[in-house]
Amino acid sequence: MTTPADAPRGPFRLGDRVQLTDPKGRLHTVTLREGGELHTHHGVLRHELIVGAPDGSVVVGSAGHEYLALRPLLRDFVLSMPRGAAIVYPKDAAQIVAQADVFPGAVVIEAGVGSGALSLSLLRAVGGTGRLLSFERRAEFADVAAANVSTFFGTTPENWRIVLGDLVDALPQTVAPGGVDRAVLDMLAPWECIDVVADALTPGGVVICYVATATQLSRVAEYIRGTGLFTEPESSETMVRGWHVDGLSVRPDHRMVAHTGFLITARRLAPGVVTPERKRRASKATGTDLDVELWTPGAIGDREITDKNLRKRIRDAQRAADGARRARSESAVTEN
Repeated sequence: MTTPADAPRGPFRLGDRVQLTDPKGRLHTVTLREGGELHTHHGVLRHELIVGAPDGSVVVGSAGHEYLALRPLLRDFVLSMPRGAAIVYPKDAAQIVAQADVFPGAVVIEAGVGSGALSLSLLRAVGGTGRLLSFERRAEFADVAAANVSTFFGTTPENWRIVLGDLVDALPQTVAPGGVDRAVLDMLAPWECIDVVADALTPGGVVICYVATATQLSRVAEYIRGTGLFTEPESSETMVRGWHVDGLSVRPDHRMVAHTGFLITARRLAPGVVTPERKRRASKATGTDLDVELWTPGAIGDREITDKNLRKRIRDAQRAADGARRARSESAVTEN
């Protein structure tokens, strides 16, 4: 069975993706192929010079130009892969895996799949014994995600399935009630899906929503509270600030990865359980439709991608996936 647990390690081999960094910090990512070459204005680097070298080696091109060769980390791949929809950034994907407590062997659902960035982290977390079901309404985005995941792992994991359709309709037909351990909702209006997610989650299971705006955050929190089926929701955002450290020159970087989205989590209560009433100041707007006009896609930051641009990104993702599969096949033939 092919699973994300089959992570590459050891010397580089045909089919591996390699990240090459030159002395100025410029990056080149290649998939090692029989007879392959990297051409730059510093000359030619033949792939055969990399095959068999240990991860973390320095290789030299035809003009004496040196490159540090490393297998790309998941975050490197995510930030450079073709995109159909906006991605969940590595800092948020890490928090989703941690806050939702995604464990090896877990049955996890996600909606939507976007470009597959979060799917990669979830597949790593559930391991070879877990299962990931990804729901996506747009076939074009599903194609990009499938190609990206296949490119990263070298094949499509057998414990991953993309389900096309709306989560509200498709989820009850796909999993049995109480058969899901974790639910990750990355969508425009997650409150529309909370009821079916509650039916699918096992008691104690976690739902985590990734939303872009404070308005979305407020609405989904109030909806979760209103169901009476979950614990009190907890909300957070993650910001990452790098530091420049060079001798005694130690200071924050001039740029940082600030707000990308909010996370809100809650746990499924056992059937019939009623938690103690929480004392808090009631919001006059709770449960009303006064702000309906504020929930349009443009108002809450949902950016549309043109069909032409999307078709190009699908082609780019599928070419990368096809190249990775061919290289893996060539490697298998060579090794045998």
